[in-house]
Amino acid sequence: MDPLIDRARSFRDRAAQDGRQFLGLAAGQSPQALFITCSDSRVVPSLITGADPGDLFELRTAGNIVPPYRTDRPSGEAATVEYAVEVLAVRDIVVCGHSHCGAVGAVVRGEDLSAVPAVRGWLATTDRTALAGPTEVFDPTVAGPVQRHVLAQLDRLRAYPGVARRTAARELRLHAWFYEVHTGLVLAHRPDADAFLPL
Repeated sequence: MDPLIDRARSFRDRAAQDGRQFLGLAAGQSPQALFITCSDSRVVPSLITGADPGDLFELRTAGNIVPPYRTDRPSGEAATVEYAVEVLAVRDIVVCGHSHCGAVGAVVRGEDLSAVPAVRGWLATTDRTALAGPTEVFDPTVAGPVQRHVLAQLDRLRAYPGVARRTAARELRLHAWFYEVHTGLVLAHRPDADAFLPL
């Protein structure tokens, strides 16, 4: 933790070297995209995309799960999506899964999560059979299951009223990405090929 504290202490000096950028951020935000990804510490959206402060509105959840839209039981995740779409009017939403995902791997392997009941409950919304694929041999990178999982999260997003309205009006685009932790490669789903291909 000490190196993080040291860098936080010196951040003001580093930020002062590019003061105009940070001064502009005080006036408000207008991010280019909502970036939904896993809480995994190895996945850093601004590093992957080269984004500057203010470019991305981020939502990070275990396993990059988008919960179903419910007004009777609102969630922080749903509120974040709704705010990004309705208030910030982002033009793009990216759902980015990643290789070696512990959450998706646990679902696919049917791991006993009784020691972490909140995690178990959070992952319970994920369909294990849909992730595993019909005859897939388990791959430690869980690439196939993660990619199918990302597409399932896009389907959930399409059920959010604001997302449905703005995609129908062609004001919002949805993207499915897969990030390889061990190589840095980013793949995007191409609907015409029904495959994840390099950006």
